[in-house]
Amino acid sequence: MSAGLEVSALAKTFEGARRPALAGVTFSAAVQSVTGLVGPDGAGKSTLLRLAAGLLLPDSGRVRVLGLDPVADVQRLRERIGYMPQRFGLYEDLTVQENLDLYAALQSVPPEQRAERLLPLMRMTGLQPFLDRLAGQLSGGMKQKLGLACALVKSPDFLLLDEPTVGVDPVSRRELWRIVGQLVAERGIGVLVATSYLDEAERCDAVVVLDRGEVLAQGPPARFAESMRGRVFELPPRGDEPPRALQDALAEAPAVVDATVRSGRVRVVLAEGQAGVPGQPGAAPAAPSFEDAFMSLLAARREQLPVAPPRAAGRRARAAGDGVAVRVRDLRKRFGAFEAVRGVSFDVREGEIFGLLGPNGAGKSTTFRMLCGLSSISGGEATVAGRDLRRAGKHARARLGYMAQKFSLYGSLSVLENLRYFGTAYGLFGRGLRERVDAALAAFDLDARRHETAARLPGGYKQRLAMAAALLHEPDILFLDEPTSGVDPASRRNF
Repeated sequence: MSAGLEVSALAKTFEGARRPALAGVTFSAAVQSVTGLVGPDGAGKSTLLRLAAGLLLPDSGRVRVLGLDPVADVQRLRERIGYMPQRFGLYEDLTVQENLDLYAALQSVPPEQRAERLLPLMRMTGLQPFLDRLAGQLSGGMKQKLGLACALVKSPDFLLLDEPTVGVDPVSRRELWRIVGQLVAERGIGVLVATSYLDEAERCDAVVVLDRGEVLAQGPPARFAESMRGRVFELPPRGDEPPRALQDALAEAPAVVDATVRSGRVRVVLAEGQAGVPGQPGAAPAAPSFEDAFMSLLAARREQLPVAPPRAAGRRARAAGDGVAVRVRDLRKRFGAFEAVRGVSFDVREGEIFGLLGPNGAGKSTTFRMLCGLSSISGGEATVAGRDLRRAGKHARARLGYMAQKFSLYGSLSVLENLRYFGTAYGLFGRGLRERVDAALAAFDLDARRHETAARLPGGYKQRLAMAAALLHEPDILFLDEPTSGVDPASRRNF
């Protein structure tokens, strides 16, 4: 199988960066196949894709896509590749059809060929019934499918995808991968896809693992999994203890490189050379996966972080008198004739982690925004920290922290400036503000990046900053809206 992409000793360093984005990367990606690019936030995945697309110039090394040099042959290259960046530039005030027509024009697809190109894409993505809908009114999954369709308008020979399923629910993720698989099978194109979801990496024909601009390993996903045989075990929880308690205990053991909760059991990955799970003679061997190998590769390089800054002395969580922190009854939200939330009721008790689960467009973020006092309530009742949001929303908001799906950070401000701004907004000043900001910088490993602008932070560090900002005023209730979407597995575990 011939190579669609060849990278040799590729290096790139950005001005002011603490280390190279890429440091001598070498690998190849075949046509008629899907190659996955995985690694923690800041590994260099997006930089590599932008170099391959001819959007950046390398410092040294060599890149060839379909035999073309992205520097010398950039125009010819762009006629043959499709590139979908992490944040695809849809025009939200244009309809689906208007976005497709615009990208067809930008990619020099002749008007007489557009209908022929667009019809199969609409069937493939399921967007045919929504051609007259504004892009801004689409769910996250539908926006990603529209972005993919726009990238495919010119029928590329090689496709570069940068985290195409970020913020997309599991059903839509499967649909996007079905589309990619169909393109490879029917058109024989090559695909290089950066992804933070390791179950998606297992779908690839080959995988390249990056960390801090270096290639750690590469090969078929099954080979990675096979290398972990005999090092993966599962254990049931002890007595009436929640699985998290056993997970926490095992995660501290030096012999354990990873411990996660799966279907009520604790899955443990051991360091190389370990004979069994320490203190757990009843541990049952489990079939290894690509994710187990990935976490093992990163174990020696991974940073362990506290979950949150320590609370001030003498401060304790408070909730409503009956122990209910959030009470929702028949909650409703209407946008004109459209009812985004209809008859939702639930309670969240003090000391409880409560999950809202649903596909894109189910109403999760809308519910959050109402409960945080950021959107008006159309009907029903909502009480947060004992306060009715309709009558005492200001007092309720002072008791909660909110981490939005699209982190509400100010990109042009530094890490330190963001924390100071949010601390002031939450009513912190003087010495109290300085102490809380210093604690947040230390706890979330942001001190070395305190002067970097938020816009330049990798996704995992943006997540840390957003959560640090939400916790500055020591809230009693924390609202997290898809906080780990698009974040690598190591950062998700730290989170």
